[in-house]
Amino acid sequence: MVAGYRRFADEPGPLTSRPVAVSWPEGLDAAEAAGLLADLELTDAPAAMEVYLRATAASDCFQPGPHLLPGGASPRTLVALLCRQDGRATVKLTIPEGFHRFAIAERLETQGVCARGAFLHASANRELLYALGVEPAELPVADTAEGYLFPATYRFALDSDPAAIVSRLVKEANRRWKRLVGTHPAGWERLQAELELGRRQVLTLASMVEKEAVVAPERPIIASVFINRLQGGGLERLQSDPTAIYGCHAMPEQISACQGFDGKASPALNRDPDNLFSTYVVDGLPPGPIANPGAASIEAVLAPADTEYLYFVAKGQGQHEFSEDYAAHKAAVKRLRERQAR
Repeated sequence: MVAGYRRFADEPGPLTSRPVAVSWPEGLDAAEAAGLLADLELTDAPAAMEVYLRATAASDCFQPGPHLLPGGASPRTLVALLCRQDGRATVKLTIPEGFHRFAIAERLETQGVCARGAFLHASANRELLYALGVEPAELPVADTAEGYLFPATYRFALDSDPAAIVSRLVKEANRRWKRLVGTHPAGWERLQAELELGRRQVLTLASMVEKEAVVAPERPIIASVFINRLQGGGLERLQSDPTAIYGCHAMPEQISACQGFDGKASPALNRDPDNLFSTYVVDGLPPGPIANPGAASIEAVLAPADTEYLYFVAKGQGQHEFSEDYAAHKAAVKRLRERQAR
């Protein structure tokens, strides 16, 4: 019996094509838990699973709420995950600069850390976010942790609590923000005094720099273009394609131009009046960050280049041509189109 018990504990369960996302109910006894695992196709021996769960007193340690359970897991592994026991397997996960929270959610699920939907829900939990110091947004669609999920390399346990993941990323962002503001106090004070920007707005601007910049030396220059426009360079709108693209991640159902979205901007998407993130539609900054900027892009906003530029357009190899007036910008656009036509 002992040998059979041990064999069952480590015997792989049924294989499934993807991990199973489940909101584990509170208060399940061993029979109910075994039945649910069978319904989820994570065990094909519910009677034996019930005996195992009783023998391990697993019902006393189950953690209710969202879980991501892998197919093929042994009963011992399932209990370790459902109880979120110390010592369970971990993965090293890198969040690149410029990932938005939807891309982070996909990566977390792919690596078995937590379910996509559960992370998106936690990263829009206002009670959690406000407690972590995330500033409220004026529009509900932007009232999320976007911009505050610091891009870096982390180690997470499999099937982690999504709220704990959000907390960790935001706390790292808070730590980095404090360091950057301490390094550039004059720049931070100037943004507050001259443009009335708070931290959320600085992160919004930095997220735009992150999505526009390809080569590092251009970050402070791109930041200067947006700041020059915000300071009244004769242009009411920032006209940045990545802001319009983000609308199809944040609110695709409300934007008709998102139908058939292929990840790229289009004139229709840029100018759709329902796209509340498009800076071709809204004056000034979008309602919130469009990605999670790294330290270099935040620093570029706190310490922008000293320029009079109001325009920029790609010129190849990740670089841009910058212009101070519209005539020069038109000429730069013409040169770009001629190069593309060759």
